Amino acid sequence: MRRVITYGTYDLLHYGHIELLRRAKQYGDYLIVALSTDEFNKLKNKKSYYNYEQRKMMLESIRYVDLVIPENGWEQKTEDVKNYNVDTFLMGHDWEGEFDFLKDECEVIYLKRTEGISTTQIKKELYGTD
Repeated sequence: MRRVITYGTYDLLHYGHIELLRRAKQYGDYLIVALSTDEFNKLKNKKSYYNYEQRKMMLESIRYVDLVIPENGWEQKTEDVKNYNVDTFLMGHDWEGEFDFLKDECEVIYLKRTEGISTTQIKKELYGTD
């Protein structure tokens, strides 16, 4: 069984998120989503509309997602890859090169994001903020 992992906040869930998860699942049989906790989002100076448990529940209801785990900090990625026997680490192309240090542990892929949609764009249009 090929295992894929991806990371994110997944706030204001939209079709760009769904498309990323659908495409991620095509790289393996089992998709793990490491979801940023509320505490980690504070460290990143991000504010989510939905709390961690609400975002987790939404992700768990998506058919492409097999497991949701908490993302508590930047440094946990190497351990997650080892602990969950990950074959492919996958992120959006805006992170290109940032996680190449994982190439010794697994395949690293940066997927092009869905054009015309992002959580940042939605927040700007709705609230005038990021």
